Amino acid sequence: MCDLRGNYFGSLTGILLASLILTFYGCATVGPDYVSPGLSMAKDWHTGLNQGLTAKEMDPQTLAAWWTQFNDPELSSLIERAAAGNLDLKKAQARVREARARRGLAKADLFPTLDALGTGSQSRSSEETGSGKTVDLFHLGFDAGWELDIFGGLRRSAEAAEANLQASQEGRRDVLVSLLAEMALNYIEVRTNQARIAVAEANLESQSETYQLIVWRYEAGLSDELAVQQARYTLENIRSQVPVLRTGLEESMNRIAVLLGEQPGQVHKELEQPMPIPVTPLRVAVGLPADVLRRRPDVRRAERDLAAQTAKIGVAAADLYPKFKLSGSIGLEALSLDNLFSFGSRILTGGLRISWPIFHAGAIRQNIEVQSAVQEQALIAYEAALLQALEEVENALVAYAEEHARRQSLIETTRAAQRVAQLTQDKYQAGLTDFGTVLEAQRTLWSFQDQLTKSDGTVSINLVRLNKAMGGGWIPLADNERK
Repeated sequence: MCDLRGNYFGSLTGILLASLILTFYGCATVGPDYVSPGLSMAKDWHTGLNQGLTAKEMDPQTLAAWWTQFNDPELSSLIERAAAGNLDLKKAQARVREARARRGLAKADLFPTLDALGTGSQSRSSEETGSGKTVDLFHLGFDAGWELDIFGGLRRSAEAAEANLQASQEGRRDVLVSLLAEMALNYIEVRTNQARIAVAEANLESQSETYQLIVWRYEAGLSDELAVQQARYTLENIRSQVPVLRTGLEESMNRIAVLLGEQPGQVHKELEQPMPIPVTPLRVAVGLPADVLRRRPDVRRAERDLAAQTAKIGVAAADLYPKFKLSGSIGLEALSLDNLFSFGSRILTGGLRISWPIFHAGAIRQNIEVQSAVQEQALIAYEAALLQALEEVENALVAYAEEHARRQSLIETTRAAQRVAQLTQDKYQAGLTDFGTVLEAQRTLWSFQDQLTKSDGTVSINLVRLNKAMGGGWIPLADNERK
């Protein structure tokens, strides 16, 4: 360690050294410079695009507000309220504020510091060892210091803090994307369960009438007990499904309330009136894989995490080199308050401090190795995020298209089952078949009606999941964050 002190560095050597330092200040930055990894992927989706899916370029505004495609005012209202009141989103925003403040702390280290201080003291020496006099001392002044970032360690630290802030902003957007999708999923589940309950209750009423009719025929000796028991278990089987559907309905409503930042039960009155299941648009543009990866907040966050960790290698490497710190003070010092502000009480000091680690048992190089290994992990995490994103989109494309095709088949199946139920009823009334055949046709019809209703909801749910996988939903609601 070396100290050079004196007024204005006290000598020509000090002036030349300071000039040299300032000349090279900002020119050297240790550690690797960050280069964003390239995206290596297929140009097109592996999944064939059909059932309304197209490779047409996505309209950013449409994807940003994808829920409006359902033309459901209640869904749009819930999503807007969730974006304003959800607690997870508020927590993510607090993390952004924290990261922004940490960036400010890191950047503050690049600038000089200035402290004001004042002291007043009184001391008395011993009569045995000194004069035995009482002495007053007063001091007033300013202390300044500045660590010159010759090798860029402080700049790398600020670079890492900036990347961490950007990562936290992408994290907030990721929370928003998931939140809006979850709200839509639960809303569609509410409407789907309401529709399935309506189907079950309609069939329950029909089967109750049938069961009562069979009981009367049995009591009149026109039917046997087998028909009675068959009608009974058909009736009770349908009845047993209703509590399950009501439980699912309650759970979805409670979940919606919590997503809004409210207590469970607060939205029941608002949603208790059954409404149609939201209908998907005829055409859905999905774009190209590269478009999706550039948009997804989780991929963007992983890339920013990698950038931050790359900068931290430079922070660690800077510890291998000397540190230069300019310091100085100016002020007044006197033995009495009356003389404190006199011309002769002024003091001035300045100097340059150089410190250079000589022996730390390899700790600094080991820390560099630690940060390099963590950066490698961040790179792997980024590559994993890319693969996961592609997987989610491919799966969502398959699920949407296949469920759409399944729904078309269920529509035809249900029509055929309705016709079979009517024909078996006619044949039974004509005495050409037994009542067991009628009951079986009715059970089959109810099963297909329930499956079709559930499929209606699943198609809409799969479209929500596709929009989430494509990173939709964050542009209009999260891009207004302060930089």
